[in-house]
Amino acid sequence: MAVLSDRDIRKAVKEGRLKISDLIPENISVASVDLRLGSDFRVFRHTEVTHVDTREGLKDEFTELIKVPEGKPFTVHPGEFVLGSTIESVCLPADLTARLDGKSSLGRLGLVIHSTAGSVDPGFEGVLVLEIANISKVPVKLWPGMGICRLTFEELTSPSENPYNKRKSSKFLAQKGPCLGK
Repeated sequence: MAVLSDRDIRKAVKEGRLKISDLIPENISVASVDLRLGSDFRVFRHTEVTHVDTREGLKDEFTELIKVPEGKPFTVHPGEFVLGSTIESVCLPADLTARLDGKSSLGRLGLVIHSTAGSVDPGFEGVLVLEIANISKVPVKLWPGMGICRLTFEELTSPSENPYNKRKSSKFLAQKGPCLGK
């Protein structure tokens, strides 16, 4: 597999092979695309939930959707875990995979932008849900619209036989915000 350069990313976008909605051309970097933070966050109702059973999964009533008004920040407190999402929606072809990484400037503040799910499968379509955790000792303000992460793209040696958008078990396909899954 080879990582796409800025030239290859621009070409894939221009040809329509790689789709990124609301893409700002200046956000294409040397070998990645910077993505921006949306204004919706899903927070856990930790005072009302005694536990999460991994066999049952997360239930909607375990979380609350917060919509941040324009021009206002969202504060992530120490030890807090929230779900956020990107403004941009991506659509990967069957022969590209992507890797999501948090921005270094946020990591240096103690923010983890994706706890475990950094891979984006070939055929994925939708916004990217971010698993945001504050491991520092101080609250951190996040501003909707700010740069939050980047995507690096890798070309597969051949197209996937069963890309994400063709699988019946794809529970995060076409997600539009910080959702828990289908």
